[in-house]
Amino acid sequence: MASNKDKEENLLNEDENPKEDIAEPELDSEQESSADINDQDEIENLQKALAESTDQLLRAQAELQNVRRRSERDLENAHKYALERFSNELLPVMDNIERAYGAIDIQNDDQKSIGEGLELTIKNFVEVFKKFNISCVDPKGEPFDAELHQAVSMQSDENTEPNTVLDVFQKGYTLNGRLIRPAMVVVSKSGFYALRHLILGLL
Repeated sequence: MASNKDKEENLLNEDENPKEDIAEPELDSEQESSADINDQDEIENLQKALAESTDQLLRAQAELQNVRRRSERDLENAHKYALERFSNELLPVMDNIERAYGAIDIQNDDQKSIGEGLELTIKNFVEVFKKFNISCVDPKGEPFDAELHQAVSMQSDENTEPNTVLDVFQKGYTLNGRLIRPAMVVVSKSGFYALRHLILGLL
């Protein structure tokens, strides 16, 4: 067992050699500043990435909307003008029936029944055309319209204003307001009409 003297010596030694306080490391001010700068840079990079992502998302949404609108428009036009090719196939048939009807002598009893049959067929065609928004362009006596008419000849007519449709060789047609065949027409020239009015003005 340790004596009282030994215990006293140990206590004296502890007093003479106090335990050293363990100092906690302190962050250098430069390190703290550097950490703050790094955090700020990271925040700015995240904000920039977020802005770029948002911009890309908005662009993608706009493009998607444009694609949807184009698709809807193309689909609408496809439905609207799906009959165009079929209509163009029917037009020569209508032309032939009208020519045949025009050649019939209604006063002739032998041809009267044929004429009535052709007339009924023409009416049926007109009803079908009306149902599918196919309209006839028959501009005799109207001003020439280059959007709807195609001039195949020009004639002088002293009683008609210049640029007027004198005759229609072949009727034109539109489908839903869009021209599918122009009317083939004869158009008046200005010569005799202008000369006639000039002479009348001098009298």
